Amino acid sequence: MLVTTPLDPAWEAAATPAWASLDAFLAEVGPRAFRFAEAGLRHREDALDTVQDAMMKMLAYRERPSNEWTPLFWSILRRRIIDVQRRARFRLRWLLPAGEGAHGEDASIDWADPTAGPAQTHEQHEVYARLVEGLRGLPARQREAFTLRVLEELDVATTARAMGCSEGSVKTHLSRARQALNSRLEDVR
Repeated sequence: MLVTTPLDPAWEAAATPAWASLDAFLAEVGPRAFRFAEAGLRHREDALDTVQDAMMKMLAYRERPSNEWTPLFWSILRRRIIDVQRRARFRLRWLLPAGEGAHGEDASIDWADPTAGPAQTHEQHEVYARLVEGLRGLPARQREAFTLRVLEELDVATTARAMGCSEGSVKTHLSRARQALNSRLEDVR
């Protein structure tokens, strides 16, 4: 005895690819959405929650044509990020001592953990190693100019005195060093 009516094979075939393609879309956009949310919220857990909320909200629009999914998802995510920021700002106002909340948005407290996570630390070590390798490949004068001006943050005049050359030479060496490093580290950006 048949309890339910059999599904129309054409309808079932049409419904399955929509779910599969939406899953593929969300899987593809997920990492970029997380980075976008983390940049806006500056808190990993809030970013994960916000992206998950946006993906859940996107399920309500799965019947829309797939060419509309990209702008729709990003607008949903952007609005969710703004909502989370507003809620956090509102909650923090109640925690501020009296009189400090009247200074507007500048008075908000950022309690996000400023330390990098393990993945960020690993990536920073890799980038640093690539930078050191790139610096070693530079001619000595370019390496000196880059190190003193960029890494040590000396002004042009002080760098020129330290290198025993003119300020124009420092600028030339620095420009050439930056060009060389940009070409060598192009994939790091």
